[in-house]
Amino acid sequence: MTVPEQVGPRTGRHAVILCHPDPGSFNHVVAEAYCNAVRGAGQEIVLRDLYALGFDPVLKANERPTVAHPVRSRDVMAELELISGSDVFVLIYPIWFGSPPAMMKGYIERVLGTGVRPEAIQKRVGTDLLGGKRLLSLTTSAASNSWLNEQGQEQGLSSVLDQYLVHAFGMHSQDHKHFDRITPDLSEQFADQYFLEVVTHARRTCAQIAFGDEALLHNPLLARQSSQ
Repeated sequence: MTVPEQVGPRTGRHAVILCHPDPGSFNHVVAEAYCNAVRGAGQEIVLRDLYALGFDPVLKANERPTVAHPVRSRDVMAELELISGSDVFVLIYPIWFGSPPAMMKGYIERVLGTGVRPEAIQKRVGTDLLGGKRLLSLTTSAASNSWLNEQGQEQGLSSVLDQYLVHAFGMHSQDHKHFDRITPDLSEQFADQYFLEVVTHARRTCAQIAFGDEALLHNPLLARQSSQ
């Protein structure tokens, strides 16, 4: 087997889409930990806090790609300009009633999926925005993982959202880290452990972008190099 030649690291760009109404939420701290780790690795962050932005999640009739003359609204155009050219799209949100908050779903419909026709999805045609890019989901719930698994939640959400987005938009890959039992009585010890896992995911993602998956497979120490 030929070991790939190591080349200099490339600089990555991370679009972090955060969706939680409480600015003091665990989700916000997760986003902060991720962003700090990425900046520490010398890569770029574009953070979109949907509630802070007052993002309108409602898809307009004239925005649908199936109408004769679809329109891209001004707010959608602004979002596309900000997140275009990103290497990884990080979705951070709580699981509410078995799915992401409506505002996150609306962002997927209006921004990430803008102009994408059904036939392109079925043929897995990579989009200019998401084609070949990575998807990372960082989610939370008050319920335990064991309870969620009993409801088929983990597998269902992965199939309905993560895997669907990767296949529909021709993305490179997807990874999903879920943090359970996020309640007011969460201990500081568990919280610190969760934040360490967020940082680990961020650094690994930075290394994947900087050096590529195959290079990391042959030399795992490259992950440390990307965070120095």
